[in-house]
Amino acid sequence: RRINDAGTEYWSSRELAKVLEYTDYRNFLTAVGKAKVACENSKQVVHNHFVEANEMVAIGSGAEKSVKTIHLTRYACYLIVQNSDPTKVVVAKGQTYFAIQTRRQEVSDQLIEDHKRVMLREEMKEHNKNLASAAKGAGVFNYANFQDAGYMGLYGGLKVEDIHKKKGLKKQDRILDFMSSTELIANLFRISQTDDKLKKDTAATADAANEIHFIVGREVRGTIERVGGTMPENLSIPSKSISDVEREQLKKLKKTSKKLMLDE
Repeated sequence: RRINDAGTEYWSSRELAKVLEYTDYRNFLTAVGKAKVACENSKQVVHNHFVEANEMVAIGSGAEKSVKTIHLTRYACYLIVQNSDPTKVVVAKGQTYFAIQTRRQEVSDQLIEDHKRVMLREEMKEHNKNLASAAKGAGVFNYANFQDAGYMGLYGGLKVEDIHKKKGLKKQDRILDFMSSTELIANLFRISQTDDKLKKDTAATADAANEIHFIVGREVRGTIERVGGTMPENLSIPSKSISDVEREQLKKLKKTSKKLMLDE
C-alpha cells in the first residue's frame, strides 16, 4: 500500500503483478482489462479506481527509467484478483479468501437484518394498539376496512387480501411477519403518522378515519417514489417469517445460557 500527497491509499499495478506471480506484465494487463469491465458494469467510475500513471523503476547500475503503471484503489485490487489466472496458487488463495469473506459478510448482514425485523415488529405491535384505539375513538367499527384503506394508500391500491396473494402467503400468515426491515419501516411510519393525525384531526366518522389512513399511506408511498426507493409491494420477501426468526433466536439464547451454566 502506498499513500499519495493527498493522503489517499493506492496500490501500484506493477507491484501487484509481481505479488500475483505474473512474470509478463502484458499478461497481467489482461486481468486488469477484465477488472475494468467488471467495474464499469457495476456502475462504478472506472478512472476513479484505475488511474494511469508513470513511475521510475531501477534498470541496473543505479539507473532508472520511466514506465507506465496504474494506481489502483483497494476495490480495483479486489476486482483484479477475482479476474486473474486461478491456476496461480496465490491467485487461487486470494479468490478463496474473498469467497469466504463474502459469505461471512452475508451471514453477518442476515443476522443484523433479522435483529432489525424482530425489533421493528415488536415496536409495530405497540403502535398498532395505539392506532386501533385512535380508530375506535374516531368511530371505526369495521377495523378490516380501516386497515385496507391504509394498505391501499401505501401499496398502490392493494388490499390485505391482494398483498397476501402477491407475496404468495398462506391464509393464516400475517403480512407483517413476512416483511423486510425496509418494508416494516414504511408501514411503521404509516401507522404512527395515521395515529397522530387521527388524534389531531379528531375524525368523527369511520369514513373520515379511513380517508385519513389512505391519504397517509399514499403520502408515504409518494415519499418512497420521490427518493427513488422500491415500492413496498415489489420488495423481496424474506425466506423466514419473523416468528421463525424469533424462535431461532430463543433457541440460540437457551443454548448459550445452558453452556454458560455448565462452564460455571
